[in-house]
Amino acid sequence: MAAGSGPSPSGVVVTSDRDTISASLEVDAPAAQVFDLVCRPANHPTISGDGTVKGTRIGPDRLTAVGDRFGMAMKMFGVPYRMTSTVKEYEADRLVAWAHPGGHRWRWQVEPLGEDRCRVTETFDLGPARVGPPLRLLGFPRRHRDNVTRSVENVARLATA
Repeated sequence: MAAGSGPSPSGVVVTSDRDTISASLEVDAPAAQVFDLVCRPANHPTISGDGTVKGTRIGPDRLTAVGDRFGMAMKMFGVPYRMTSTVKEYEADRLVAWAHPGGHRWRWQVEPLGEDRCRVTETFDLGPARVGPPLRLLGFPRRHRDNVTRSVENVARLATA
């Protein structure tokens, strides 16, 4: 665990290293239910911890395999734009990760902790990025600390609503 890591008031545990920042939270919901939430692009505007995801544009209702592509309407600093991502990692009910053309990944992992409880983790992974050094100079991946924290809190809220 890096300096400044540890649990937040809501119980989120954040860890980071040179290339990644992750937030994990235990959720009182079945792992399959939580995984289903993060695999549906239509849920991403509600899940997004930074509020940049505004809606779905193209793609499947649910991500189910490596190679699935989906497009989102985005908005940052008041400027709308579009982003298309491709699923790069997939393990049913456990792991889904996607990357946009920049190459860095957003990874969701769900670990069962019993029949009706799981741990959900979101990781921003700069390792596969095409422009890693400039992003590191801008403070990434650590600049995403609050975003990944809010994202897992949002997933927990949706799963237990």
